[in-house]
Amino acid sequence: AAFVTRLLRAAGGVGEEQLRCFRECLQEAMREHYKHHWFPLVPSKGSGYRCIRINHKMDPLIGKAAGMIGLSHERLFQLLPSELTLWVDPFEVSYRIGEDGSICVLYESPQPGGKAAKQLESRTSCKEEWRIGRSSPSKSYNMMTVSS
Repeated sequence: AAFVTRLLRAAGGVGEEQLRCFRECLQEAMREHYKHHWFPLVPSKGSGYRCIRINHKMDPLIGKAAGMIGLSHERLFQLLPSELTLWVDPFEVSYRIGEDGSICVLYESPQPGGKAAKQLESRTSCKEEWRIGRSSPSKSYNMMTVSS
């Protein structure tokens, strides 16, 4: 939820109070949606159900949270990447911008009783990819950073 909120913040035009409300609404929508589809002992079980996807169609969880702050699907398509996939699993959250983009890990924690999480070699390149907004060749998502 924080990642999608950061994307909206970076795009501009949404107030901080709206962003806070959006993040809270999205967290609650995800919590409710995943309630019976969260399996820490088998983290990959139900992973398709927990996938958040924007690809010519707005993900219903993001759409619901945006509706709570008055953002239409049309406005969301202007503010968010046209192709975004988030995989929300126990112990790991990953994303991809564009169909041909790299899969980047946003969050990773060791599984209880398992080996410690290994260091991610591509983390820096994924952060850079998010900043420049890499997408598949047929579509682009550009992000401009303005500082004062």
